[in-house]
Amino acid sequence: MPDFARLLTALLLTCLSALAHGEKLRIVTEPWAPYVYLENGQAKGIDYEVTAEVFKRLGVEVEWQFLPWKRCLAMVEQGLADGVLDIFQTEQRDSQLYYPSEPLSDVEFVLFYANARPHAIKSLEDLRGLTVGTSPGYTYASAFSESPLFTREPAPTHEANFGKLQRGRIDLLITDRRVGRYMINNMGLKQEISELPLVVSRQSQYLAVRRNVGMDLLVQRFAAELRRFKREPAYAALNARYAGAGDGFRTAVEQQEHSTP
Repeated sequence: MPDFARLLTALLLTCLSALAHGEKLRIVTEPWAPYVYLENGQAKGIDYEVTAEVFKRLGVEVEWQFLPWKRCLAMVEQGLADGVLDIFQTEQRDSQLYYPSEPLSDVEFVLFYANARPHAIKSLEDLRGLTVGTSPGYTYASAFSESPLFTREPAPTHEANFGKLQRGRIDLLITDRRVGRYMINNMGLKQEISELPLVVSRQSQYLAVRRNVGMDLLVQRFAAELRRFKREPAYAALNARYAGAGDGFRTAVEQQEHSTP
């Protein structure tokens, strides 16, 4: 084995050994069902279960914390957490975090509206004068985040955002398509809230870790094992189990088609 390869292997083993025999890897995340969430005190979700399985195969123990997203980011920045689950990759974060080359999942940010106050939105220009509910600390497309045409109003939780939309305190809200459908089903709002077909942005979600010694090697191993797992029947079965998170929810497009004479 070349000397450089031996050195990399030694650094990786040192990193993994420290995690195995010392402190667990501290990962923070915000509930973001169906990707990651708590149910009766138990962690669940497609991205959580995939990540837990990959770390299990790597022999790395993980300590999980579920917190508001802005606090998650602050804890990583302050060195109080080793990594964060389901984060987007941005230039601002690249200097602080290592990202695996393989993403966990892809999301689509779309808009939701109350059926009692419908809006026909085909582009961001159609949002002129409206108020759109957002989540603090989340990264949206710059065209959305920087537009002066409409107001962005954050809410502390996804439940709060949907509650504000239901009560008419905001005109629309933006969130991932699957997350929105999951929230609507869980909150019993299928007859009250609909989804618009416009996709504001598409982004990949990652597990990312702080730029500490050996962590770059850990994310390389994580990416390789994640790619292997994605080729296995167990991964397909896991995806199938969560594929129905939004079943029963009709988009605005479907509703319009069914209502057309």
